[in-house]
Amino acid sequence: MIKKSTFKRRDFLKLLGAGAAAGSSVSPIFSQLSPLAFAGDDTSDKKILVVLELSGGNDGLNTLVPYGDDAYYRHRPTLGIKPNKLRKIDDHFGFNPDMSGMERLFKDGKMAVFHGCGYDQPSYSHFTSMAYWQTAAPNSGESLGWVGRLADALDPNVTANYLVNVDATQSLAVVAKNHVPVVFDDPKEFGRKGLFNSRPLLDKDRVATSNSSQAQRRLLELAKSARQASEKVRSACENYSTPIDYGIAPLDLNKIAALINADMNTRLYYTSFRRNAFDTHVQQPNLHQRLLTYFSDAVSGFFSDMERIGRADDVVMLVFSEFGRRVAENTNLGTDHGTANNMYLIGNSVKGGHYGDLPSLTALTDGNMQHTTDFRQVYATAISGWLGLESHEQVLRYRFKEFPVFS
Repeated sequence: MIKKSTFKRRDFLKLLGAGAAAGSSVSPIFSQLSPLAFAGDDTSDKKILVVLELSGGNDGLNTLVPYGDDAYYRHRPTLGIKPNKLRKIDDHFGFNPDMSGMERLFKDGKMAVFHGCGYDQPSYSHFTSMAYWQTAAPNSGESLGWVGRLADALDPNVTANYLVNVDATQSLAVVAKNHVPVVFDDPKEFGRKGLFNSRPLLDKDRVATSNSSQAQRRLLELAKSARQASEKVRSACENYSTPIDYGIAPLDLNKIAALINADMNTRLYYTSFRRNAFDTHVQQPNLHQRLLTYFSDAVSGFFSDMERIGRADDVVMLVFSEFGRRVAENTNLGTDHGTANNMYLIGNSVKGGHYGDLPSLTALTDGNMQHTTDFRQVYATAISGWLGLESHEQVLRYRFKEFPVFS
């Protein structure tokens, strides 16, 4: 089910002199969108990166279970998932029981698993740690998101609708200096809001006159671009139908599939499994397994849909969560905030397998695993290896060693 959006608009109509009341369902695109928005599709490079955030701190140990390590069961006598219930992918790891889609993607060689991902001096705060992951700048005050900086680096000419964020509110990850993300939740609600009496002003493009200032001309261009943006997004989603089953919760991946099918210019998509869903402090087993089922089914469905529309070779997905969970279970049959976690890159172009050193389940620091992989190495791999930006330090501020995931 598509949910109503809560877009924010910053006095856009006031600046236009429209005098309309501002609504609460308008994306930031309406206050900053490039006047070139949706002017035409550049198909010279179709490589797309989809970033999926698992908010709340997903328990990586019970997602991809290290059943070959006895320490896992010593730390989790109750929460530890028995080997005979797992979807085993080798002699050490097995996916959570209902993750058949992820199991299939791994066994088909389309999934790279990165172990022990984290950063120095980890924060156990959802807000703080997520900000570090979204900006790729741990323990700093970076104001721009890494996906936003990536858009600026890949496309300095600011191509129309290059960056899309499917969510109720704009993520810090997509905040850029030059690019303005198209942000929407419910495509049917994606449009400028105002009072009934002001609709003629909102629905009609105003034309600059010889007396219009440069600022006025710019604002009029933005208004036209915003209307075109909302129309194209709504059209793409309304006209898209698929026989592919995304499961109970598509995680907005069906919306992304619709936009990809519409041949938009977008190369960077960002979405999330929202509302701290994976913060499983209490009674974890059933809830976590259900969440992982939704996640696995949605991702598997998305890639099946990409195969169906002939775009599977053009798309890679990066999956992360802001931290993992503590190794030991707690007294509430749950797990508390931890550190190192798995990340995933998925797609036809990915060289599947395991990457990075496995963190120890016995040499712990305050009950937590020590990270063995800087999460920005995975970002660097996607940026340079997949999207072809050799100087990924433009985005990540530092040079990181990439993993050999892409040819």
